[in-house]
Formats: sequence, structure tokens, C-alpha cells
Amino acid sequence: MTSPASPEPAPASVLNISCYLFVAIEAPHALRDALHERALALGLRGTVLIAEEGINLFLAGPGDAVRAWVDTLRADPRFAALAPKESWSDTVPFRKLLVKVKPEIIRMNHPTIRPDQAPRAPALPAATLRRWLDQGHDDDGRPVVTLDTRNAFEVDVGAFDGAIDWRITKFSEFPEAVQAHRAELAGKTVVSYCTGGIRCEKAALYLEQQDLDAKVYQLEGGILKYFEEVGGAHYHGDCFVFDERRALDPALAPSDVEPAADALGLAAALAPKAA
Repeated sequence: MTSPASPEPAPASVLNISCYLFVAIEAPHALRDALHERALALGLRGTVLIAEEGINLFLAGPGDAVRAWVDTLRADPRFAALAPKESWSDTVPFRKLLVKVKPEIIRMNHPTIRPDQAPRAPALPAATLRRWLDQGHDDDGRPVVTLDTRNAFEVDVGAFDGAIDWRITKFSEFPEAVQAHRAELAGKTVVSYCTGGIRCEKAALYLEQQDLDAKVYQLEGGILKYFEEVGGAHYHGDCFVFDERRALDPALAPSDVEPAADALGLAAALAPKAA
């Protein structure tokens, strides 16, 4: 007798988004109240950080509800350029909703670095980075290095092959690390990267101001956008994320990796400051 076929697994039903935008916000507390009320009404959970320099968010919930919240935000011309990165999960990886006003949406403690007030450092699309890594140099023949701007415990979960890793424990240490390793970047094309783009955007702007003998880029959309557009080429491991999924694989699915206990402790202390 033939056994009945197993039922197909239910598709993941929770939409997770991450997004940031450096843009001048004159009244962050008023914006905080409006966004908090809207997210509560839609039953969303996650973290939204707002500062005078912009917005940084991680939200999860039913797909229609999450996209309705994003549409509300995009109706404000300041946020029309928001381009959330999406992934799906079976459960909501956040325990509550937090919408907070902070001095910076990603803390660097370097007041001269204000991406909302300066032109962006050149942004490199994922496909171009893959092509450069495939060929071993950029289009001008310069050697390409990837510079990881994340915390050391995140790098230990996964990183680009051969990436420069200065073992920083928090992003505010990045400027000091640059000064200690300037010679390491000389004569190269440097592509700074992080999880979703926010840290490497500030990092690239800082690098541009240091009169280095280097061409500087930021990886557009960070690791998560790279996974979405080109998969895991030239990347080993998974990408640590600051929610209950812990890490995503190159298919943007929750990974079965279990970060070390000390890494989880550091992540809990730092969340939701990194992205």
C-alpha cells in the first residue's frame, strides 16, 4: 500500500525588513510618536531608531502590515528613497516594539561624520563587487580588498574571503583602527561592508576624509543585499543579525549556526545599535 504523500510545508508568513536612510530630521520626537502609533496599530514588532541624521529600522509582521507601514513612511518626501531589504521567517524574531530617538542612528562618536549633510561615498553594487573579486582586481587593475566594519563576533559567524578584520568590539572604535592600519590600505581599492549598509556608509565617508592612498567604496546594501542579488560567492559562513534568528544564510533563510555564548552576550548588550 502506498503511503500518503507528506503535506507541503507552510510558506514562511512573517516578513522581516531592515532599512536605513541618512536624511536630516528636524523634529525626531514628533516623527517617533507618529511611527510608533502606526506600528502599534498594524501589530508590528522590532526596533526603529530615529536621530537628526536619519532613520534605522528592523521590523517584522504580516507582509501586508509591514508594507503598509513602509508606504506610510514613504509618503513623506524625506523618506521616498527608502529601499527595505526583505526576508521571511516562520515566527516574529522580535519580542516587542521599540521606537526610540537617539543621538545617532549608528554610533560612531565622530561629529564630523554626518552623511545627512555630505555627499555619499561611492556605492558599489553587489554584482560589481562579485565581478571584481572574480577577476582579482577592479576595472583599473588595482587590487581590491574588502574591509569589514562590523564587530569581531559578527565577523566570526561569516565574512568575505580574505576580508580585512581589525577585531573591533564596537563601531565607535573604527576611526582609531583606521589610524593604526593606514598603511594596510595604501594603493588599493577598498570596499567597506557591514550587515545592511549603515556602518559601511559612515566608514567610507570617514575613510574618504583621511587622505589615504586608496580608492574607497561602500558596498551598497551591505551583506544582506549582496546575498539577495548574487548569493554567497566569495563569502564564507552566514551573516549575523541582531534578532532572534541569530544569523541568515546566503539564501536569506535563518541559519542553524549557533554563535558562541560570549557573542550572544555582546549582541544583547549592543542591540539594536548595529546594522
